Amino acid sequence: MKISTKGRYGLTIMMELARRYGEGQTSLKSIAQKHDLSEHYLEQLVAPLRNGGLVKSIRGAYGGYILSKSPEKITAGDVIRVLEGPISPVEFDEEEDPAKRDLWIRIRDSISEVLDSTTLEDLVNYQDKGDGGSYMFYI
Repeated sequence: MKISTKGRYGLTIMMELARRYGEGQTSLKSIAQKHDLSEHYLEQLVAPLRNGGLVKSIRGAYGGYILSKSPEKITAGDVIRVLEGPISPVEFDEEEDPAKRDLWIRIRDSISEVLDSTTLEDLVNYQDKGDGGSYMFYI
């Protein structure tokens, strides 16, 4: 399984909203400028995040987005599943060799465990303790 820019940039959006949680709405323009990303692309990503119940939109001249729940209640797995779909390293069926099928299931479950046990709060705290710039995920 390879996480695309959808998942990576979606996590960027969510981490910025988590960092500013409780301070009011955040515009996609400010996120795009801070991370040197396309605002148009972020607009495409925020729609499924909103439809997935992870963010709420605030309309108006000073509108933007906020998290629908606190950062400790949203996991990286929630974000990745909304943007990338089900977590699975390969497609397999019941007729596949049981040893290989077991391997794929163990890999899928390990990836899911890491993603589902890592909250937005964890990611923001990790980034804030580090060099303040980039973050890297190893699975």
